[in-house]
Parts: sequence; structure tokens; C-alpha cells
Amino acid sequence: MKVVFLGTGGARFVVMRQIRASGGLWIEEKETRLLLDPGPGSLIRILKSKQKLNPSKLSGIILSHRHLDHCSDVNIMIEAMTDGGFRKRGVLFAPGDALEDDPVVFRYVREYLEKVEVLEEGKRYKIKDVEFETPVKHIHGVETYGFNFYVNGGCRLSIITDTAYFDELPSFYPAPVLIVHVVRKEPSPEILHLSIPDVEKIIERTKADRIILTHFGMTLLKENPWKVAEELSKRYGKEVTAAYDGMVLSC
Repeated sequence: MKVVFLGTGGARFVVMRQIRASGGLWIEEKETRLLLDPGPGSLIRILKSKQKLNPSKLSGIILSHRHLDHCSDVNIMIEAMTDGGFRKRGVLFAPGDALEDDPVVFRYVREYLEKVEVLEEGKRYKIKDVEFETPVKHIHGVETYGFNFYVNGGCRLSIITDTAYFDELPSFYPAPVLIVHVVRKEPSPEILHLSIPDVEKIIERTKADRIILTHFGMTLLKENPWKVAEELSKRYGKEVTAAYDGMVLSC
């Protein structure tokens, strides 16, 4: 499985200033190509990627939740995946509240898709060579899910997207490679995002031996994510990496 980081920025100020890009993740396994969380600039990042990514070859698009830094390019990416709607193809996976009263996915572009799948807690989904599950609903301002990706029956990759920390969180994500969205240096009760102390708890409890940090906010960028990752690696004896825009991960 190959993962391309089309952006590693999180939280509004980093995203609105594009201090780090916010294009989401491109995930490939054999002939299956998925785009997770196409935030601002996703299409541009795909077209300019050194990996020669082709949006018209996408198999599907996944939204973890409806916040702008995760979904703002979803409509243009559906257009790109379907050749402007001239080829009915691809699957969209999204929480119900991204599709309902105040939808972030326009109704007219949904007609271009083969299928729309509504994400729910504890459900498993299959698209071509890849299966994935949404094991638990996260604690966030809107309906939000993380993901476990399976290939040939084995859990290959886990992704903890936006959430406040809760004690059971690490146990829901069992893959040997774990991507974690960490926005803040220190926790703040009113901000439902992970911080460095939360990541330390996850590292202590996770089965993963390889942890990749991404989705950085301003307070974390000021601390230098590479230094933070290096210190965590030394402290816990696991491989902790700070992702960068354009990084490619094989797992």
C-alpha cells in the first residue's frame, strides 16, 4: 500500500495561510486509488505531485468529516474522478451529516457517481482491492470517523483523524502502521483535537511500531514537528515520524 501526503496542515490558520498544504491523503493498493479528505488545494496538489497522480483514475473518495480542511475540494474531485460527469464512476464514502440538511457534497455531482456510501460506526466497506472500517465515532464537533485499512484480510494501516482523546481510542486502531492527526502542542478542553500529551498516551498503548504524525496546527509547527517526533522516538523506542507535504509512505 502506498500513501501520498498531499498536505500535512491542520486547523484553520495553517490551512488558510497554506503554511502547510491541506490536500489530504492519496492511498493506492494495486489498481485501487482512494482520496481521503480532499481539503483546500487537493486537486492542485494531485496534478502537481511528483508521483504523477491522475484524478480520473480514482476509485473512490472518503470524507472523515465535514469540516472545510477535510472536504472543501470534494465536489471538484468528484468532477475530476468522473471526467466532468461524462463517465459515471467511483464511490463516495461520507458521514451522513456531510450529505444531509447543509450538505458539503452538492446533490448534482452525486449523480455522477456509481454509488454513495454513508459511513457509520463499526461498519466495514469494500472497494476493489481494499477493505476499510470505521471502528468508532470520534469526539469532534461533527460526525467524524477514523479508519482501519485491510488488504488480503490483514489490517495494514490505521488512521486516527480529528478527535479529542479518550481512553479506548488506541485500542480501535490495531495496524502496525498508524497515522495520527495531532493539531496542538498542549491540550485545551474546549478544542476537540489531539495534542502531544495525547499522542504520548497513544504511543504507549498502541500495537503499532511505526507512527506518523500529521495535520499540524500553529502551536505544533512552532515546536518543529521533526524535533518532536525525534524526541518521542527516543523516549518510547518506536519509529515516530513527522510527515511533510509530498511524503510517500509504503506499508
